[in-house]
Amino acid sequence: MAAKPAPGQPLAARMRPASLEAYVGQDHIIGPGKPLTLAIKSDTLHSMVLWGPPGTGKTSLAWTIAQSTNAAFETLSAVTSGVKDIRAVMERALKRREAGDRTVLFVDEVHRFNKSQQDAFLPYIEDGTIVFIGATTENPAFELNRALLSRLRVYVIKPLDHAALRTLLQKAMDQDPILLDRGLQLSDEAMDLLVKVADGDARRALNLLEMIADLFSDEHRELQPDDLGSILNLDVRAFDRQGDVFYDQISALHKSVRGSDPDAAMYWLTRMLDGGCDGNYLARRILRMASEDIGNADPRALTIALDAWQGYERLGSPEGDLLLAQAVLYLAVAPKSNAVYLALKKAGKTVQQSGSLPVPAHLRNAPTRLAKELGHGDAYRYPHDEPGAFAPGVHYFPDELPAIRFYEPSDRGLEGKIRDKLNRLRALNEEHKCP
Repeated sequence: MAAKPAPGQPLAARMRPASLEAYVGQDHIIGPGKPLTLAIKSDTLHSMVLWGPPGTGKTSLAWTIAQSTNAAFETLSAVTSGVKDIRAVMERALKRREAGDRTVLFVDEVHRFNKSQQDAFLPYIEDGTIVFIGATTENPAFELNRALLSRLRVYVIKPLDHAALRTLLQKAMDQDPILLDRGLQLSDEAMDLLVKVADGDARRALNLLEMIADLFSDEHRELQPDDLGSILNLDVRAFDRQGDVFYDQISALHKSVRGSDPDAAMYWLTRMLDGGCDGNYLARRILRMASEDIGNADPRALTIALDAWQGYERLGSPEGDLLLAQAVLYLAVAPKSNAVYLALKKAGKTVQQSGSLPVPAHLRNAPTRLAKELGHGDAYRYPHDEPGAFAPGVHYFPDELPAIRFYEPSDRGLEGKIRDKLNRLRALNEEHKCP
């Protein structure tokens, strides 16, 4: 049974594991034969960063490591600490090193440190003064500077699955003195509901369990789902308007549209709207999808996406959500082509490599007498005066560049007809020895 808790200590803190065997979840990195497990058990730790959503066990894992090592354990929070605090910890670590002892430093919310603060750790990690353990909810590749990241091994901490959450909740009910004193009991159905609402977040699960225990402290009976309705009727679905969850979901929406799966696209659109995502942001991204992944295979997609955005601006949410859904479904089932996207990228690369080449004289405008005297516009062939409104053999690139094919239409949708036309025009250019 757990030791008597400190007054006011929340259940999530009371249930923090004291050993590796007591840690629940993250079997992909903590388990028999796993490298991190072997490092902890053999007390041969390496510097690392634990990356995952809130409430998934990052701090608990760091605490478990602290209980399993012979090294001194120091903690810093990037929310409340600065360079002065870092230096104080390092001074203590240096003294321990001189005495032959080691220091493990846990830095919570490490992504909140700026570059200079992150740099302050580098020499101490490099020379072994500290074993660094960072925790972050943000992608380390974006939020940690390269110098620090290169010295750390990244471990991905995942949301807890239902089985792990059930294990954690049952352990709390069986071991926590306060819950035992209150005789808290949950039916299997009530436990399933609690696990579902927790949505992979262990801290949320334990907080809700404690709330239930407080509310039903005088009722020594097995609680049912109906008993928990007023407590669990919360908007708890995971959504982060700026972090990794946000960008992962918009990526899933975009890829579902690109993959022509209207049902998955509707799911991710609804997830984001349900989580409170700004509809104007979604409309902006949908407009981008219409050009990037459909383009001229169906130019109507761009019009529909733009109309949906304008309509959403007038209606707002929730009425305007229907317009976004209509646009997403149309884009998902439309013929796909990224030919426009590729053409822009290829042209951009050529422009960067070739520099500021002058416009050929025959393509220049001649609004003044001087321009005409300089030959601007001379030898220009007006396509509308040519058969089929096409002047074969005319070179529209700078004189220093050959004719380069940036745009290669697909054979899907309208682009199939565009491709056929371009093939005919290009064949005419070849006949007239177009460069």
